[in-house]
Amino acid sequence: MKRVACYARVSTLDQTCDSQLHDLREYCRARGWHSVVEYVDHGISGSREKRPALDKLMRETKARKIDVVVVAAFDRFGRSVRHLVETLEIFRHYQVEFISLRESIDTGSPLGAAVFTIIAAIAQLERSLIAERVKAGLRRARAEGKRIGRPRLVVDQRQLQQIATQRLSIRAAAQVLRISPSSYLRLLRAHGVTAGGGSENVSVV
Repeated sequence: MKRVACYARVSTLDQTCDSQLHDLREYCRARGWHSVVEYVDHGISGSREKRPALDKLMRETKARKIDVVVVAAFDRFGRSVRHLVETLEIFRHYQVEFISLRESIDTGSPLGAAVFTIIAAIAQLERSLIAERVKAGLRRARAEGKRIGRPRLVVDQRQLQQIATQRLSIRAAAQVLRISPSSYLRLLRAHGVTAGGGSENVSVV
């Protein structure tokens, strides 16, 4: 027996999900589905990051408690095109069918299965475009002479030598220099410390 989740949402508290739920119930009845759980978000904008009912539906999807998700329309479900694509990718991974009544999309059908392939391609394309934009930005920054990564720490070598001879713990020595313990150790390893050294500055990345 398929475990079915019906999701409905309205943006304001003075609206009702009755019409959506009526259509969803009729559809499930026509399909002969009896193990149906309804997830309803009242008065929550489609752009909101947090939706209690939808969040619960997704948790139970990942716990493999749902086989089919049915919605009245895409705009009742996805926060954005990107959110819809990412969510359908999750459904595909967990082998959950997705049905949208208005758009007549049923990923459990042969034609609907092709939709998952298209969606996966769109998701991969978006990831590739984002990665390329990041790489292009880094190349441009390097060409302009900008430093990539964390700012360089500058420590006076004479002060470093004095602190190193005091036999302080690594944490205490780092606190005096106002750097992290790992940076302190890296500084010692990279440059070494000799008594009576010069006063030039030592840089740590």
